[in-house]
Amino acid sequence: MESHRNAVKKIAASVQRYFKRREPFRIYHGSTNSTRQAVYRHQNTVDISPLSRILKIDTNARTALVEPNVPMDRLVESTLKHGLIPPVVMEFPGITAGGGFAGTGGESSSFKYGYFNETVNSVEIVLGNGDIITASDEENPDLFHGASGAVGSLGITTLLEIQLIQAKKYVKATYYLVRSIPEAINRIREETLNSALDYVDGILFSKEHGIVITGSLIDDIPISAHVQTFSNAADPWFYLHAKKKTLNNVAAYVEYIPLPEYLFRYDRGGFWVGASAFEYFKFPFNRLTRWFLNDFMHTRMLYKALHGSGQSRKYIVQDLALPFSTAEEFINYTNDSFGIWPLWLCPLRQSRLPTLHPYFPKTEADGQTLKPMLNVGLWGFGPTQHNRFIAKNRELERKLLEFGGMKWLYAHTYYEENEFWELFDRQWYDGLRRKYMAETLPSVWHKVKVDPTVDRSWRTRALQSWPLDGVRGLYKAIRSREYLVARNSTWKVRDGSAKLVEKQ
Repeated sequence: MESHRNAVKKIAASVQRYFKRREPFRIYHGSTNSTRQAVYRHQNTVDISPLSRILKIDTNARTALVEPNVPMDRLVESTLKHGLIPPVVMEFPGITAGGGFAGTGGESSSFKYGYFNETVNSVEIVLGNGDIITASDEENPDLFHGASGAVGSLGITTLLEIQLIQAKKYVKATYYLVRSIPEAINRIREETLNSALDYVDGILFSKEHGIVITGSLIDDIPISAHVQTFSNAADPWFYLHAKKKTLNNVAAYVEYIPLPEYLFRYDRGGFWVGASAFEYFKFPFNRLTRWFLNDFMHTRMLYKALHGSGQSRKYIVQDLALPFSTAEEFINYTNDSFGIWPLWLCPLRQSRLPTLHPYFPKTEADGQTLKPMLNVGLWGFGPTQHNRFIAKNRELERKLLEFGGMKWLYAHTYYEENEFWELFDRQWYDGLRRKYMAETLPSVWHKVKVDPTVDRSWRTRALQSWPLDGVRGLYKAIRSREYLVARNSTWKVRDGSAKLVEKQ
């Protein structure tokens, strides 16, 4: 802890200098899972990238004390040694604990536990004036609640205490075939009411073919059961595997997946976004080519390539949370307007209001519990012409509002400032900014707003043309050497023989 305290003191001293000079500054984390283009500038930047250690696993309290840049795979590897896991694990291994708290982390267990921040007991925060404080439900509770989802605009998170639950060896996964959009939505809603389940999500491959996937944590499996993995080069990508298992009108298919393989099942291929790379380069997409290019198909490499190529300016990557009651109409709209398939469906338990997470202010019959929402993951190629791409994104924002939905703020956001604050409680947020000395930090709107202008110089146009932009992204991904992280991950089950969970 002494090393951590010294590192935080240096960060706080740097922040204090900016505060005294009344100079704005930004925070550099070292990695990002946002799709917004980011340029690191040393000037007026506080570097917290070294804060990437797991400091303590408390098996009695079932908590993990971690620095903000600890990624999910390192956290899971550490907690599994003690027979524990976080209740909500972001499904991309490189997403960090700090990113999950400051952003919106909703995954297949979020119908049960809520967003990732709901599983955090407390955080250490460096305020905008350099003070170091703790925020929790007992200490500075208004800041603790407000900082979740505020994308670092209320202070710098430097430490988190995360809840843990008992791990099991496997997830019993059941794939239910659905033949329509309303059937998928209704089935997901029904499954979230089953208290025996630990995980629920769904994939719509088209308007006529989808699957709802449920998961239960278990230790013992049938002797004859096949154990399925997804992390090895020869393994199938999860979404292709799930689609194949339901093509033959099988009403329900059951299989057993080692727990970490389930948690990070969407890593290879980045759900299905990785297939777009094959389409972009006009390269065959089959089992052999996926095996051959496996190093490039993990989400860390895909993010590096996305940012390096500038393709995020042309690619729709949006997570959109809606009331269950309007989800069908919205999906019909996205089909008509974008024609993007597959779609990811993930049920979400809401955070209390006010919040900077997506929300829908309607309650259940008890008048207190907020109704659950359904997230729709819309990821695919948008219009190639820049002005049309911006126009389609703006149209999407307007339509989403019509259906009572809200977007996650990690993605491209085009709202004007007045539009943005029509969605959120500005008085509440600005009050927290003043109270906790955060006004030298960029506001949440300034952090998430995308500049729609485009550099039209001949050099930029050349670099952003096919295939140079893709080659540039590929080169930057290779240079990052992020593929080594996936190769060396110890959570992966190799040849079905890994030690999955050490029981206490």
